[in-house]
Amino acid sequence: MNYQAIIDLVKEAAQFVFDDTLRSEINMKGAADYVTAVDLKISNFIKEKLRELTPEIGFMSEEEDGEIAEKRWILDPIDGTTNLVYGYNMSSVSLAYFNGKEVEFGVIFNPYNGDLFTCKRGEGVYYNGEKLKKPEDRELENCLIEFGAGSTKKQFTDESFALGKEVFRNCLDIRRICSSALAIAYVAAGKINGYFERNIKPWDYAAATLMLEESGAISSDWDGNPTQYEHQSSYVCGTPKAYAFLMDTIDKYSQK
Repeated sequence: MNYQAIIDLVKEAAQFVFDDTLRSEINMKGAADYVTAVDLKISNFIKEKLRELTPEIGFMSEEEDGEIAEKRWILDPIDGTTNLVYGYNMSSVSLAYFNGKEVEFGVIFNPYNGDLFTCKRGEGVYYNGEKLKKPEDRELENCLIEFGAGSTKKQFTDESFALGKEVFRNCLDIRRICSSALAIAYVAAGKINGYFERNIKPWDYAAATLMLEESGAISSDWDGNPTQYEHQSSYVCGTPKAYAFLMDTIDKYSQK
């Protein structure tokens, strides 16, 4: 498979974020759940191009209903749509190839600052063309931890922020980028050290989870089960010491 062509496709599609007409077409899928014409344009554009490049592989996207194929591309056309709507400039296009057993390839691209993460199983993680070193396994007091609260899942507000409070009490500081794909990729890159969220979809983490695996970091759901790519799940990841602390904190404070 020509993965460079896939990377180029993602970078090309991501330029639609700069189309003011598309950005101005905003609808609501539900409470605090935006979808823009940018999301739909990128999803349709990538789907059609992938059909030309890899017609034998299925397609799964945040903006796509349909049967889940065994071998499939997993796309989040805009991870961080609220950021896009508000001009926060921390959004990404995330695309992964799931070969029926595991994620084989992933690419995450933030068109605003040009951050490009790419990964092929067994070959490590690349950030803007440079191969990344294994992230440092810092002691918790030196860790930055990101967490997702889920603006569409406010029934879990008390739980999410109780966890966030306990994590903040013990780590260096916490972050809220609000693009799961970027946050998890930053764990793989050593820019932050852990991440957790109660409800997250496969397209949010598929590409980034491969990057975690290749970097030596760890991911699972909140019960410690392996990451899956079929349906919504809880999610936690980190370098080994951060991951162990997060799992222990979730076990104590979550309402699983």
